[in-house]
Amino acid sequence: MNLRAVWALTAAMVVASAGYAVLALGRSWVLLTSGDLLQIVFAVAIVVVPVLGMAMILREVWFGWRTRQMGRILAAEGGLPEYRGELTPSGRPTKADADENFERYAREAAEAGDDWRAWFRLAVAYDDSRDRKRARAAMRHAASLFESDTRR
Repeated sequence: MNLRAVWALTAAMVVASAGYAVLALGRSWVLLTSGDLLQIVFAVAIVVVPVLGMAMILREVWFGWRTRQMGRILAAEGGLPEYRGELTPSGRPTKADADENFERYAREAAEAGDDWRAWFRLAVAYDDSRDRKRARAAMRHAASLFESDTRR
């Protein structure tokens, strides 16, 4: 999927969610003014669910945008992680080689401490080692370090 398609799909999801939120707010107003306790509870749920959904979508869009921004900076600096080892037929690193590379980037992140670049590379190493949960956590940490770094 190319970049334009991703942005178009993201925009469509945001517009659809916003439209649903407007419809839900209208329906919830009717329920809120009814005076019945159960309908008031439903009205609150109708409002809270779309708001949380929009917040989750915006959080993921921000995460992708920030990750892309960090990746571009690292690419310009020549600091993207280098993979050494074999690849599977699908182009992914083999598990054994990815684990070896992971050791290097984990050590680098431990030594660097608050350097977002090291945490970015560690996140890629986690992903290569097929640990998606820790990869996202490391990338979120890199993004927070990047934000504090850019504020200085």
